[in-house]
Amino acid sequence: MRDIWNPWHGCRKVSEGCRNCYMFFLDALRNQDGSVIRRTGDQSFRYPLSRDRQGNYRVKPGQSLRVCLTSDFFLKEADTWRPEAWQIIRSRPDVIFYLLTKRPERISEVLPADWGDGWENVMISVSCENQKMADKRIPVLLDLPARHRGVMCAPLIGPVTMADYLASGKLDQVLCDGENYQNARVCSWEWVRALGAECRKANVTFVFCGTGSLFEKDGRIYRLNSGRLRAEQAFKSGVSFQGRKTVFRLTDPLGLPLSPEDLAPPEYIAPCEKCSFRVVCHGCGHCERCGRMAAEDNDAHGAAGL
Repeated sequence: MRDIWNPWHGCRKVSEGCRNCYMFFLDALRNQDGSVIRRTGDQSFRYPLSRDRQGNYRVKPGQSLRVCLTSDFFLKEADTWRPEAWQIIRSRPDVIFYLLTKRPERISEVLPADWGDGWENVMISVSCENQKMADKRIPVLLDLPARHRGVMCAPLIGPVTMADYLASGKLDQVLCDGENYQNARVCSWEWVRALGAECRKANVTFVFCGTGSLFEKDGRIYRLNSGRLRAEQAFKSGVSFQGRKTVFRLTDPLGLPLSPEDLAPPEYIAPCEKCSFRVVCHGCGHCERCGRMAAEDNDAHGAAGL
């Protein structure tokens, strides 16, 4: 993925997919309480606006940010901070922001006044770990005003069918991943394969991001302790699919359209060659996060006794 922006940290568990949340697990390793919700420091909070020594934005035009990966953008506890976050997103219409939530029912009441039919540089996605949550959250998402919508089936802990939702033509992409870390539940290849087939039939982009720590295929359960191995095995499955292309019509701060020449070209490093996420990735941020995540992942599995 290109980069991450966490304007606040901490969350509250709201459904079965939250049971073994990676953020709570990793916070516990650091003797922190993941349920404590806090605004991050100014440097982190205002990261999309940060500049290098030459005065250029660190996040270049055309690049993307995945928001609140250690929280939920639409948490009620973050209501006082969200207006400033919206303003930051508004001021960077040249950057793509991905907002993922388990709380789509809150979205309509906290959208900015000038949201209209949606902002061109924002994709709103809902997390659906099983059929119950898919049927609860996706209809709400489809009824919301938005230019771009997606679904993240992660951790995928049961079969999910969404053929009727895909037929609406309102979904840009579907991503799925297994569960990792302590007490991870099994993810089945048949669930992944069936969901991928539905997306392919509807011409909606599908990305199998990772197998999870426990993966079932042909009646056998595999234990995969390495994050890189989980991603590589997902890539080798060949189920990921580029459907109809999502077009983000990015502009400069004055609202003038940006041409392809105005956008930073995506750059990829060696590990990206075997990453299924590349289907929807906007390039590597050269932040060395790959190495840190691999080390952290191995340490976490060692601590969990996996």
